[in-house]
Amino acid sequence: MTLWSASEAEAATGGSSTIEWQASGVSIDTRTLRRGDLFVALKAARDGHDFVAQALEAGAAAALVERVPEGVGADAPLLIVDDVQTALEALGVASRARSRAKVVAVTGSVGKTSTKEMLRKVLGGQGRTHAAEASYNNHWGVPLTLARMPRDTEFAVIEIGMNHPGEIAPLSRMARPHVAVVTIVAPAHLAAFESLEGIAREKAAIVEGLEPNGVAIVNGDLDTSGILIDAARKKGAKVVTFGEKRSNHHRVSDLRIGDQATVVQGRAWRTPVLYKISVPGRHFAVNAMAVVAVAGALGLDRATALADLGRWTPGAGRGMREVIAMDAVETQMTFELIDDAYNANPASMAAALEVLAAAEVHHDLGRVSKGRRIAYLGDMKELGQSEAELHAALAGQTAMKAIDVVHCVGPLMKNLYEALPTEKRGRWSETSAQMSEAVRHDLDAGDVVLVKASLSMGLGRVVDVIRKMRQGAGLTDA
Repeated sequence: MTLWSASEAEAATGGSSTIEWQASGVSIDTRTLRRGDLFVALKAARDGHDFVAQALEAGAAAALVERVPEGVGADAPLLIVDDVQTALEALGVASRARSRAKVVAVTGSVGKTSTKEMLRKVLGGQGRTHAAEASYNNHWGVPLTLARMPRDTEFAVIEIGMNHPGEIAPLSRMARPHVAVVTIVAPAHLAAFESLEGIAREKAAIVEGLEPNGVAIVNGDLDTSGILIDAARKKGAKVVTFGEKRSNHHRVSDLRIGDQATVVQGRAWRTPVLYKISVPGRHFAVNAMAVVAVAGALGLDRATALADLGRWTPGAGRGMREVIAMDAVETQMTFELIDDAYNANPASMAAALEVLAAAEVHHDLGRVSKGRRIAYLGDMKELGQSEAELHAALAGQTAMKAIDVVHCVGPLMKNLYEALPTEKRGRWSETSAQMSEAVRHDLDAGDVVLVKASLSMGLGRVVDVIRKMRQGAGLTDA
């Protein structure tokens, strides 16, 4: 199916094509480019113009460029524009304008991506659904997601993020959602904002792009909920609150976190609801109530939506759980990994610790007779002047009482290390590479291990070492 023809892309961007072409997709990366894609030569970490020849050799239908790149012939299929980023945004706007899809936009300090993926699952059960890949939620990720939207899309889910003030509103206006969701406002990116209230005002800007008669679904449990609600009402949106307080329109009334799932009872306005998600976690379960609210706002079949919620599982680096079999013969010799190494701030860290605390360990399996709950925690970034205190405060989390050992990575996590009771302290290291060296000595059959940090801390390296412990690959005495 043709996604973009040369003439359509020219009309959208104001550019000119060297020859006629038709593209079935849009790509910004030659490593994932598919034959028939329009390659967009963005200038990011590296100049995409340097990869145009490679993209065309790999089967790109055309390339969106500002000039004819070196090594590319004059007869190559190129769409030449004044500015590639601006042209990508124009493609996104044009794609949204021609679409009849019902669009849901999601933002929040914690849970944007997992909520987007829940929505992908639920909406996908009731119509042709398009959603952002990974965390494509910034100034190029949102227009790229829109530009990739198939013509016959019935539902679209757009994730919108921010690092600095003024970023969300333009992206929301580009997406023009019918429903806007704010999962939570929490200390994250405080280095760029004066206060939590400043973060809330930026998150509330997601309503700026709402279509007429749009719906704003916002967390009603927060100290800053009033800021979100006021912004939505000022925009003329219908406001639906969700959370655990009785005052919420959609509320969780009972939540039971098990070892492998969370079961929720609640009310969707006046209607009782019961659902399960196949992962433990209060934050997942509460955000799932926002998904229930979206289903209601879009007039979807609620029973089907609740059933599909139960089929959703988080992706790698976002709380995904897996069993690591340490011996191919002694199949009981296993431990469990909770891979949450993609992102971290105080709210998501507290939620992850609660999941670890609820995890079931197994005794009398390995060299250490007692199964343990073990955490590898790395620095939480962009927390501003209070960063040291916010790291140290994790020691006071109720969930910490059920956690046996905490290993800390990074200069900020040294504050937590020093605040922990001596008996819970594992090791502290400056880097993930240093921590990785002794991971095999830390773990044994029956344990449950959590790995969580901001992405820049590189704790994916620790996760990789843990995964390589499968089937006795170098097990040593603990």
